[in-house]
Amino acid sequence: MMDIFKAFDISASGMYAQRIRMNTIASNLANYESFKRDGTPFQRLVPVFEAVEGSSTEVYVRVKEIRELLGFKLIYDPDNPNADERGYVRLPDIEPVKEMVDMITAVRSYEANLKAFTITREIFERTFESWK
Repeated sequence: MMDIFKAFDISASGMYAQRIRMNTIASNLANYESFKRDGTPFQRLVPVFEAVEGSSTEVYVRVKEIRELLGFKLIYDPDNPNADERGYVRLPDIEPVKEMVDMITAVRSYEANLKAFTITREIFERTFESWK
């Protein structure tokens, strides 16, 4: 019986990790051309996952950290208030198309974990009904 609850926990850890991933992608897209208060460009965020072994054969997903990737892209825009003395502006190094592909992948991974959770619940319900 406890193995079913472990299966729920494993699926839930995967869903949580993908939700964090979707949130960081949404933040990246929202800050595509944003600057911090000090005029530096927004840094792209990426979650770092870690596999955590359970008591026997189960492996859970844990969000180890959300890392800022240092970097920027330069564009020539001398009229921009954030331009340097040569007329270049440092923009966040975020590519919306890549972020959207990552979002689709995260959604599909979330859905796969949700499906596993649902199937486990159905197995549990059918097993419980057969004991009646």
